[in-house]
Amino acid sequence: MAVETKTKKEKTSTSAPKLRIRVRAYDHKILDASVKQIIDTALRFDAEILGPIPLPTEIRKYTVNRASFVFKNAREQFEMRTHKRLIDITNPNPKIIEALSNMSLPSGVNIDVKMM
Repeated sequence: MAVETKTKKEKTSTSAPKLRIRVRAYDHKILDASVKQIIDTALRFDAEILGPIPLPTEIRKYTVNRASFVFKNAREQFEMRTHKRLIDITNPNPKIIEALSNMSLPSGVNIDVKMM
C-alpha cells in the first residue's frame, strides 16, 4: 500500500527575446578583435551578454598529388581552419540592433544573427 508521489519539474518558459550572434573567420586574431568590438557596442547600450563562447574549430583537409604523372605516392595536404564564436544578447532593444547593423567589421569575418 505504498503511495506514489509524482514529482515533475515544470520548466517555466519565460521566453525573453534573445539575439544570437555567430561569428566565423579563418584568422582567430581578427575574429577575437571583431567579437570584442561587438561586445563593446552591446555594453555601451547596457545589454546583458553571454559569451563569447568558443565553438569547435572546423578543419577541412585537402590532399593533392605533388606530381602530375609519375610519383603517385608523393602527396601534399592542405587545410583550412574556420574559427567560430557565439554571443548571446538577452533583451535587445532597437538601439542595440541598429548599432550592431551599422558596425563595420574587417573583411573575412562572417556574421549570422538570429532572433530567438
